[in-house]
Amino acid sequence: MKSLSTYLKTFFIICLVSVSFITYSHLSITKIGNRFCYNSVDSIPHNHCALVLGTSKYLANGHRNRYYTDRIKASVKLYNSNKIDYIIVSGDNRNRNYNEPVTMYNDLVAAGIPGKKIILDYAGFRTLDSVVRCKEVFGQGKFTIVSQSFQNQRAIFLARKKGIEAIAFNSEDLTENIDLKVQLHEVAARMLMQYDMMTARQPHFLGEKVIIPN
Repeated sequence: MKSLSTYLKTFFIICLVSVSFITYSHLSITKIGNRFCYNSVDSIPHNHCALVLGTSKYLANGHRNRYYTDRIKASVKLYNSNKIDYIIVSGDNRNRNYNEPVTMYNDLVAAGIPGKKIILDYAGFRTLDSVVRCKEVFGQGKFTIVSQSFQNQRAIFLARKKGIEAIAFNSEDLTENIDLKVQLHEVAARMLMQYDMMTARQPHFLGEKVIIPN
């Protein structure tokens, strides 16, 4: 019985420490991220490039992904308001039938953005890859990240910890409809990011530098 009591106390302490760390981490990422996130196109400063974080255009049920649609709309709004000069679309291109950068490129062009103003990053497998590659491969020490607020907070935290002067533009959030799966995914992503920071993890690929015209 004494041994069981010791195990239970140990388990309780581990749970308490884990919850405390997760809570502290979440609050820190949110606080730092929100300092550099903008909701209004009128108030956001100009940057040479926007970095649009990739996601799938369609959900598993075949319906259109609102997160994707809102990121495209936000990018178009920034460009048409002269808040950016170029758009880097960064995402996964795991096979011929799934290519986030090309899909975003096509939809941005269809929305009126000149193709020559869109740069494709085919190795944006994760937020870390997209953010670090924007500096190391595309030469941007300052840029505007485009995504939903929860991912923007995480991306800004990562960028700022790595000495990148990024800001973010929040696309329309579906705050009334964020399901549990998305929330749990974001918690896991934030914990993984903290681990990546502690282990100094680098992107899967860097490669040759790409020059974006001034």
